[in-house]
This record gives sequence, structure tokens and C-alpha cells, in this order.
Amino acid sequence: MAVTVKECLELQLLEVEMLLSMFPKRGEFSLDEDAVPSIQRYLRNADGALPPQLEYRIALDVGEAKVKVELQVLLPHMYPQVAPQLFARSDALHRQQQLQLNTHLASHISSLDLGDLCVCEAVQWLKDNSLPFLENSKASSECASKEVRVKEMLRRMWIYSHHIYRQELRKKIFDCAKKLNLTGFCLTGKPGVICVEGLRENCEEFWRVIRYPNWKHISCKHVENVETEGSIDNLRLFHGFEDLQFQAHGDYGLRNDYHMDLGQFLEFLKQHQSGHIFQILFGVEGKLSDN
Repeated sequence: MAVTVKECLELQLLEVEMLLSMFPKRGEFSLDEDAVPSIQRYLRNADGALPPQLEYRIALDVGEAKVKVELQVLLPHMYPQVAPQLFARSDALHRQQQLQLNTHLASHISSLDLGDLCVCEAVQWLKDNSLPFLENSKASSECASKEVRVKEMLRRMWIYSHHIYRQELRKKIFDCAKKLNLTGFCLTGKPGVICVEGLRENCEEFWRVIRYPNWKHISCKHVENVETEGSIDNLRLFHGFEDLQFQAHGDYGLRNDYHMDLGQFLEFLKQHQSGHIFQILFGVEGKLSDN
């Protein structure tokens, strides 16, 4: 007998309850506050549109040193009949070790039977198997510190959206940028613009996180890569991650029909050696007023 989406979503909520009992402390288990209620609303009226895919994060302490490893979870609507999307990351892991850890995790999950809930299994596997990767990462860091300094790559991404209003979305953007040590800005309003700069892999991770599960009107308009033998911090155009909110035309306040003053935005870009980006973002050459 075929399993329905409704049955799968009921199992997903059951697993969330189990995980919440396993990780009751603040910061251990994180998900959007409307994630569970939106699924519950669908279960009460399955004729409506499908809710967003369930997405959450689990923070784990690994080993005696309690090294932080985070498991990022994105569940397709038909999970557990189809495999979940899992990604483990840690600031203590280099990119290669992180790739190897996720490869082994995916291999273990694929060996399990479809139809069985497996996020709890993934959590236990990470607790039991992350330590060797963390130790290898530490050893390679010590070796690298004795070698000649290698070149690093700064990436700068310019992201355009039709609008950015929702408070929970803005919080997600700022939290992610802070976590990944990215500088830049978020221009709130209509249009919405995000710039992030930092290590290439961190920018890629930021882009992966913010555009899923259901941000449709967003695109990466331009990417800049700059190589250096020194610290990438010397190449940054922004000192922090700024919250930009320029006055709207007509002084309408925060409404869904107002457009930001792009003249002020152009001036901001030029102050940060980025005036050329205006045409890339909007398709027209920016001009400042004579005032």
C-alpha cells in the first residue's frame, strides 16, 4: 500500500518530538518557529498547499573536549520514504575533512532501510564517528602552520532579491553571516540586495543556506574572487555585516509597495569601491544627484 505525504509528515513531526526530548537545552535544536505549525495546519486540511520542507539544525558536543559539530537537516516531503538531506559541519574541520565526514555519513545513511526514521541514527553516528576526523584536522593544522603560507581566496557575492521584508528571514541572513565570519550588508526593502565576502567555502555555504527551502525570487548576480598570500581580511571592503535601510521614496514607511532610494544605495556602493555593481544589479548605470 502506497504511503502518503500526510503519513510521512506525521512521522517527521514524531521524530522532531523525539529530538526535542534528546536536545532540550537552548541552542541544541534549532528550527523556524512556524515550521511545525505549518505542517500541523496542512495535516488538518490536506487539500491545501504543501507546507515548506522541514529544516532544522542540531548542535552536538563530540569527545571529551566537547568540540561542536552541527548537523543540518532538510527533509523532503516524502521522507522517510526517500532519503533526507544531511550535512555535518564544524569550525574545527578543514574543508577536506568535512567532505570526508559527510561522505561517510551519507554512506551509512544509505545503508539503512527506506521508510525508517534516520535522523536520530545520523546523530548517534556523528557522536560515535566524528572524533577521528577532528583529530586528523588538528594534526593537519599543526603541520600546515610549519609550512610556507599558502594563498587564500576571498570571495565576494552580490545577491539580488525582488524584496526582503520578513523579520525571520532577515534574522536567518544575519545569523548565518555572523556564523560564517562574512562581512558585507543586507539592504532591506524593495528591491533587496545582499553582499557577503569571506572565504570561498563560507560564501558558498551562506548561499546554500539562505536560498533553501523556498526562497524563489533570489539570484546571485555577480561573484568576485581575489587571491592573496596574506590574510583575506586585508581585501575586505566591509568591516562588519551591516543592516541597510535607506529612506523610501514618499516616506511610506515599511510597506510592501515601497521602493528604496537607490540614489542613497549607489552612494553607499561608491563609498565602498563598488559603484560598478549598480549596473550589474539593476541593468542601468547609476548616477548621483547634484545635491
